[in-house]
Amino acid sequence: QVQLVESGGGLVQPGGSLTLSCAASGFSLHYRGIAWFRQAPGKEREGVSCISNTDGTTYYEDSVKGRFTISRDNGENTVYLLMNNLKPEDTAVYYCATVLCFELGYELADSDSWGQGTQVTVSS
Repeated sequence: QVQLVESGGGLVQPGGSLTLSCAASGFSLHYRGIAWFRQAPGKEREGVSCISNTDGTTYYEDSVKGRFTISRDNGENTVYLLMNNLKPEDTAVYYCATVLCFELGYELADSDSWGQGTQVTVSS
């Protein structure tokens, strides 16, 4: 029984900030990393960021590097994505998923779990 629930999406103005939460249940963040993905209509699903279960190593896709920060609260079993200086092109449905996370990226397996997503809309 692994469950991931995203929250925190909404409407924000360009240049604004938003924090997404991924609450995990049924497993510990000590045993699996978490990644954030996003998908906009007509576009491929894109890996945004991940944080490892081991030493907290993080990865960021180039377009969000320096603007987004991923973090975890092991006590609350929750991973956060702080999104600063948001741009219209950040508009997408954001999903979290369990992954193997390392400095240069992530590996996603069929056995990994996904949340249902939360909509982020950055108005122009």
